[in-house]
Amino acid sequence: MTTQHRWKTDGVRVVGANQLDPNTAQTPGMDRKAAINFARVGAQKLWAGTVHIHANAKTGAHHHGPLESVIYVVKGKARMRWGEKLEFMAEAGPGDFIYIPPWVPHQEINASPHEVLECVLCRSDGEAVAVNLDIEPVEKPEHVLWVDPTHPG
Repeated sequence: MTTQHRWKTDGVRVVGANQLDPNTAQTPGMDRKAAINFARVGAQKLWAGTVHIHANAKTGAHHHGPLESVIYVVKGKARMRWGEKLEFMAEAGPGDFIYIPPWVPHQEINASPHEVLECVLCRSDGEAVAVNLDIEPVEKPEHVLWVDPTHPG
């Protein structure tokens, strides 16, 4: 087999918008669909897909085990809560990125009463991990402004 032939069959893969797979780990309140994972394309170190949360809806509390996650907000307004009692909160809008470290209990909330929250989701492994949690959240979370060490203030 020539190198050229291997690149043809083992090279770039395109997964069409109409080919996303709903048979992935789910959390109540959200609709996850896999685009890139081990099963679909042989991805060893990442998982990517979409997530939709209906207007005024929120997910159950969950974490993704040892995986790092990145959420990119395409449309709508995301409100994230996290912590042992979901005691912290921050918001993100279209074009914003959200980083979720391993093992962090969190909840995604659609802060819009009228439009679907549409996001792209990437995780640091080819297999989906979603551990749903039974958490009694605090009534009023503390609002946290996301500031990184290279951009203080």
